[in-house]
Amino acid sequence: MRAVVQRVTRASVKVDGEIIGEIGSGLVVLVGIARDDTKVEAAYLVDKIANLRIFDDDDGKMNRSIKDVGGALLIVSQFTLYGDVRRGLRPSWIEAAPPEIAEPLYDFFVRQAQSTVAEVATGKFQAMMQVELVNDGPVTILLDSGKLF
Repeated sequence: MRAVVQRVTRASVKVDGEIIGEIGSGLVVLVGIARDDTKVEAAYLVDKIANLRIFDDDDGKMNRSIKDVGGALLIVSQFTLYGDVRRGLRPSWIEAAPPEIAEPLYDFFVRQAQSTVAEVATGKFQAMMQVELVNDGPVTILLDSGKLF
């Protein structure tokens, strides 16, 4: 499982021109699910994200987590995080989980996040979405449950 985590001052996601998820200060989490991912990987990433110390403390040092600052999460499924372009220019999606595997894991990921962080908004699984955000810092962190980066 992979995630791109961006610290934001605000963010929203639209489907068919309608805002379906919106947050103020917090994190946008783009989540990609691989074929062999399980609830173990999902729980690991939720815990990692909830405890990432990427918010400033009183001294201006990144030392606080989303839980510490009372921020929100906007979680958006994004299978393209598993696009493989090592061979040519057209991405291969062979490592991305098919929807029947990915959707239940995405839903589990969201439920885990809701049990950890007070405010959680989401996109819509398998929909064409427009994500708008203001990256704060900018701070962008890449996570992989296999600890590849």
